[in-house]
Amino acid sequence: MENVISVSLGEIALKGLNRGSFEAVLIKQIKKAIKDFEFSNVYKDQGKIYIEADERYFSLIIKRLTKVFGIVYISPCLRVEKNIESIEQAAKIMMMKAIDERKVSTFKVKTNRVDKEFPIKSPEFSRRIGEVLLNTFDDIKVDVHNPDTFLYIDIKKECYVYTEKVKGYGGLPVGTNGKGLLLLSGGIDSPVAGFLMAKRGVKLSIIHYHSYPFTSERSEQKVKELAEMLTHFNGEIKFYSINILNIQKAIHESCPEDEMTIISRRFMMRIADMVAEKEGCDAIITGESLGQVASQTIDGIKVTDNIVDRPVFRPLIGFDKVEIIKIAKDIETYEKSIEPFDDCCTVFLPKHPVTRPKIETIEESEKKLNIDELIEEALNKITVTIIK
Repeated sequence: MENVISVSLGEIALKGLNRGSFEAVLIKQIKKAIKDFEFSNVYKDQGKIYIEADERYFSLIIKRLTKVFGIVYISPCLRVEKNIESIEQAAKIMMMKAIDERKVSTFKVKTNRVDKEFPIKSPEFSRRIGEVLLNTFDDIKVDVHNPDTFLYIDIKKECYVYTEKVKGYGGLPVGTNGKGLLLLSGGIDSPVAGFLMAKRGVKLSIIHYHSYPFTSERSEQKVKELAEMLTHFNGEIKFYSINILNIQKAIHESCPEDEMTIISRRFMMRIADMVAEKEGCDAIITGESLGQVASQTIDGIKVTDNIVDRPVFRPLIGFDKVEIIKIAKDIETYEKSIEPFDDCCTVFLPKHPVTRPKIETIEESEKKLNIDELIEEALNKITVTIIK
């Protein structure tokens, strides 16, 4: 009888012939996530991944695993030999633990007989274990509709008994769906957008625009701290920082005031597209939500997308602010995001920005700018940091 941790897979379990490659990536990321703790083995057993580790670190390991995408549940288990006596003993131990730690008074047994050679079918075996528990503990009873706890029994090559299911985020292992370049500001939305795309298996790199000295060094540091928070889900991140103040000055001096935001946005997308090409990123990711600000109208999005050569993912496009804030609080980026530091979008902010820009009109205004020279100057001053 040994204590192990079981990891339940989400969408990966639905994959076909390439399921093994997804599982291999997930196992690698699990090992990396728990490398600070003592574990002796990570292995597969018929649909789940199991971790052999020092029980003293179980709670810390489980907390770390909740941020590994591809995992839907994590459970501390007892692994026992596949015989009735051992399973009954494990069931008693796990139920006693549930009674002591969670004060449960009702339960239901759920058996998953993966090994069909096991002689007793699942419903019959669940009833048998339930009877054993009722005869062992005086203060508990069966509730098949709304129990305080389930006692789970997975019968495979070996048998696993557990009562807890700690929820993970699900999704797909990071890196199994390519690479994306996230435009990260200091606001609430873009960290959430990065989180959601990492959850879909996209490995993130980050680009951040600033307007120093019009924006402060502390403002950029805040964004790096947000990037560090995303490493808990994504792993190591390459962080590109670009000063676009001279670009903004040129737009302010030469273009209509109401087009300041949309033209600045087009420069950001041009630069992001170039960095994405260099970085080998398959897509650009933004935190835009339809209609939230002037540049995020359908017309504004059409105009900014017009000058990039790769897909632009906007995972928040249909979210309202309340929904975005809820996720930001859940992933613990919200408090950092609302710290009061200016970002580059506040520099030369027009009083009445255009909300229905036309590509032809914006292109005509841009003819007054030396676009290539402005971009080259900005790229020459780019700084790159590895965030861990």
